Amino acid sequence: MNTAVRHGPVAASWWRVVAVAQRHAYVLWRSPHRLFDVVLWPVVDTLLFGSIGVYAASRALGAGQQVVAYLLIGMVLWQVVYQSQINLSTGFLEETWSRNVLNLMVTPLREWEYGAGLALFGLAKMIGGLIAVTLLAVTAYAFDVSGLGFELLPFAALLLAIGWAIAMFVVALVLRFGSGAEALAWGVLFAMMPLSGVFYPVAALPGPLQPIAQVLPTTHVFTAGRTLIAGGPMPWDELAVAAAGTAVMVGAALAFLVWMLRVFRRRGFITRYS
Repeated sequence: MNTAVRHGPVAASWWRVVAVAQRHAYVLWRSPHRLFDVVLWPVVDTLLFGSIGVYAASRALGAGQQVVAYLLIGMVLWQVVYQSQINLSTGFLEETWSRNVLNLMVTPLREWEYGAGLALFGLAKMIGGLIAVTLLAVTAYAFDVSGLGFELLPFAALLLAIGWAIAMFVVALVLRFGSGAEALAWGVLFAMMPLSGVFYPVAALPGPLQPIAQVLPTTHVFTAGRTLIAGGPMPWDELAVAAAGTAVMVGAALAFLVWMLRVFRRRGFITRYS
């Protein structure tokens, strides 16, 4: 009997979303080396930049501890956008590597259900990475980011949406141009990293790059994070600018992905993965 008849369309969609997440969970379970991206990279990044901050603080004459705090809050927030983007991008790439794209397209699975399943699994992986980073920051550097509590939720939500938007751009380009575009999954976000002022104010960038940095919503999220960690009030103005930019980015990413999916079907690019 059809699942939609037995459970209703909403329940059927939910089970398909869970099935996609479960499919990728099985891949991770059978390939423990994939935990390298989930836990080890975030831990290495935190250890690297945390130690740089401690060294800088030992040499600084003034606000040395603030330097450490800026580096660590930047690293923790960066893991949100990085993990959300890389998990969604590589989740789709896993289907291309295993030649599973054609199988997905002949099932009742809808595109949004598949995307939601990937996002659900990616969210679980991201939480695992953030827990590892937070524990290291607390034990090694006495920096308890959880002390900020619910104030960090708007930051995390915006960075999560930005990461998913970038991932949708990457998936759309892979659909259009094939495996040659896979390098963008790792490269695009790191091209944005220096422009986003993850560890420093935008004023530290070369003059011609500062207007570009101000356009990126990530820049305003990290600026707001530094304001908060320095003891300032909740920077709602920066978060509002970031939210507007994020909405534009997500809308553009969705439109571009839908367009590339139509091109993918119309031109028969599925043969690349069969």
